[in-house]
Amino acid sequence: MRTALIVLAALAAAVVADLVSAVLIRWGALGRYKWLLEPLRQACRSPAAAVLLVGALYYALPPGPAEWQRYLRHAILLVLISVSAWLVIKALNVAEAVAFSRLPSDLVTSRRVRRARTQIRPMRRLTVAVVTVLAVGLILMTFRPVRLVGISILTSAGVVGAVIGLSARTALGNAFAGIQVAFADGLHVGDVLVVDGEWGRVEEVKLTNVVIRLWDERMLILPTTYFTERPFQNWTRNESRVIGKIQIHVDHTADLDDLRREARRLVESSPLWDRDRWVLQMVDATPQTVVIQVRASAADGASAWDLRCDLREGLIRYLRDQHPQWLPRTRSQYQP
Repeated sequence: MRTALIVLAALAAAVVADLVSAVLIRWGALGRYKWLLEPLRQACRSPAAAVLLVGALYYALPPGPAEWQRYLRHAILLVLISVSAWLVIKALNVAEAVAFSRLPSDLVTSRRVRRARTQIRPMRRLTVAVVTVLAVGLILMTFRPVRLVGISILTSAGVVGAVIGLSARTALGNAFAGIQVAFADGLHVGDVLVVDGEWGRVEEVKLTNVVIRLWDERMLILPTTYFTERPFQNWTRNESRVIGKIQIHVDHTADLDDLRREARRLVESSPLWDRDRWVLQMVDATPQTVVIQVRASAADGASAWDLRCDLREGLIRYLRDQHPQWLPRTRSQYQP
């Protein structure tokens, strides 16, 4: 009878707590934080009620001399640890979702948004992993044989050192590298990177790996330790704008002012140009040709790639149709 009353009281307390929290969120002083508290309440209603009910049941069932009572109380304790971990993980997931919903959806325009998205997700995954490990550890420690074995293993410095040495090189090493990548401000979700000659945009930063979508839609997955041990290019670290460049070889007789006018027409007529900067320069000269370089800015890496292709195609067509004599030629001198 006492156990039933306590469980009913816990059930009533869960219902009352849910109703009171709804009123406080909607009408009370906490209304200004409704954007956070309302999703948190909706997501955590079930796990919070489960924690109250299981906790009340564990408190209501006193330890007894019978073996079945000890087993039942131990099983309830395991359930209580599990639902408590479930409640914390639910709250962490809601916090991440709410944080993402408060950020602008355009990853390209804001470096602060990219940095926030890069840092929030690894931290949520790390905290979820820590909560899970703690819950599993607490569950195992409730078993006396396992607790004794664990204590005996922890007292052995040699075994602990070997375990740490092996894990630090693999899982722990990648996890620590993931945290370092997330907070070192070297790359963010949405950044355009050049890695081993391949360029693409960062799709996701995890604790153990970084996912990059390459220009041809391939997915390049690299361990996070790669970005802490090797160099890479980040085209959009400070801003999303990317400057694309092309180089064309022409004959020494080519009129650069004429080519500059045509390049200006091509750049200004392209919707891919962000109206910020462009330039045509002679950057090199060989015995047979001169090398001209056109640089133009675009809003992001993909636009810069398409703009480079359009400019290269347009200048080659202009040379071929209007000034074929400016195309590279091989000269030879005849000596009788």
